Amino acid sequence: MLYPSYLNLTESEWKDRIDRALSFLESCRVCPHECKINRLKDEKGFCHTGRYAIVDSYFPHRGEEKPIRGYRGSGTVFFSYCNMKCVYCQNYQISQLGEGKEVKPEELAQMFLDLQRMGCHNLNLVTPSHAVPQILEALYIAVKKGFRLPIVYNTSSFDSLESLKLMDGIVDIYLADLKYANSQIGKKYSKVKNYWEVATEAIKEMHRQVGDLVLDSNGLAVRGVIIRHLVLPNGLAGTEKVAEFLRSLSQRMAVNVMDQYYPSYKAWDYPELSRRITYKEYLQALSFVEGLNLVLE
Repeated sequence: MLYPSYLNLTESEWKDRIDRALSFLESCRVCPHECKINRLKDEKGFCHTGRYAIVDSYFPHRGEEKPIRGYRGSGTVFFSYCNMKCVYCQNYQISQLGEGKEVKPEELAQMFLDLQRMGCHNLNLVTPSHAVPQILEALYIAVKKGFRLPIVYNTSSFDSLESLKLMDGIVDIYLADLKYANSQIGKKYSKVKNYWEVATEAIKEMHRQVGDLVLDSNGLAVRGVIIRHLVLPNGLAGTEKVAEFLRSLSQRMAVNVMDQYYPSYKAWDYPELSRRITYKEYLQALSFVEGLNLVLE
């Protein structure tokens, strides 16, 4: 088998994936919101993205987890807008205000190729859930021109199972948030329905596709799932339940328990979110995930 995985796809398989993905745009069901608008005609729903993807920036990212960033950086593409509206988002200018520019498939493909030329270890697709069809179009063009980097799908996990299945055999590494253990909390702070149910089913699908994290001799991720869990003040993220779910999925699940929460964007409107976490809260969160494979930055 060739690596990255997408090199094993035949021409007909590529075209079938792209055709199916584009059909999702016609009455949009690319993500769990299922807005049913016609994005092929540039209509815009929850994600404010029409026929073409919007990209804020792309560059070698040296701030990701060590297995992702390595020593040359992760080739990161920041897609604008998001299918979640987290009130505390630290990248709200991109995810909520939509900074960036619309790009055609050929332009997006060139970004992928540029990142490869820069020497990045992988292609890191940030906030891809609403742009799966556009990513597949561009990736096919890039591969035809010699693109060979493994794909990191960097997601909130509010993903459609149909869209994730289109990425089966294309994505080698899933870098997936598990934000909340309570869907009512998810609705209040991220404006989405059924977050816990959707995200856990999505992560099960990701793990089915690529399994536990596998590193090469240099400590770089080559395949598998890494879960990110941001600890929120006052136990709002439900870390204990999150850990129980991950442990039930795999005793070797790689988890990054993140302590970098700070009030941003609209967090000050919510007193319970208007402070950083305490060291005690972080240590308690770490204790919950004891026995899992911790990935520290």
